[in-house]
Amino acid sequence: MSAIKTEGLTKRYGEKKAVDGLDLTVEKGEIFSLLGTNGAGKTTTVKMLSTLIGKTAGKAEIFGLDTEKDRQKIRQLINISPQETAIAQNLTVRENLEFMAGAYGIKNPAKKIEELTEKFGLSPVLEQKGKTLSGGWQRKLSIAIALINEPKLLFLDEPTLGLDVIARKELWSVIEAMRGEVTVILTTHYMEEAEKLSDRVAVMSSGKLRAMGTPQEIIKQSGKDNFEDAFVSLATGGEF
Repeated sequence: MSAIKTEGLTKRYGEKKAVDGLDLTVEKGEIFSLLGTNGAGKTTTVKMLSTLIGKTAGKAEIFGLDTEKDRQKIRQLINISPQETAIAQNLTVRENLEFMAGAYGIKNPAKKIEELTEKFGLSPVLEQKGKTLSGGWQRKLSIAIALINEPKLLFLDEPTLGLDVIARKELWSVIEAMRGEVTVILTTHYMEEAEKLSDRVAVMSSGKLRAMGTPQEIIKQSGKDNFEDAFVSLATGGEF
């Protein structure tokens, strides 16, 4: 059973098709990047897969569960780390984790918080308030919060946006460590990031799937010399 499987997945807003007949398969434990320029349909796809909005047509399953019929079951298996950090600015790092552990009804919150603190190296900032954290620490905490309910599927929306090079590389290590344990759907505008982290990528344009495969397969399919040029060619229909 795949982590995600869609067939003809479509979302219309009036006459406009934001997502148009998407056929997508993501295997368990993959780091899978969903790529495209602004307006390509990525965000709408993620919203449908995470049950935030309904589909217009087609089929979408998460671990074999239908995104419309089984919304509540799916929501127990997934989590999202949004582009805008989801942390409470006036709570400390520890308090953020404690609050979310309580919200999810974690049975042994102290143990879970200890695990996440170690996994993300949060010890140096555990008693700092969210508003005093650097962008890198805020992103780490945001992802830690999204993992507190031990999701099988995690959506990471632009996880390194606005971070400096060092903070970005540190976060790459955190994401890479999830491979095989959690299925990760990554959206990013950094092509180097997608190429480095992804087992496979999908390139969308105007709501349609233009290509899907490993970064090397995408390069070969496009006939270009590198991944960034391959993406540009596929995302723009070869106009550049």
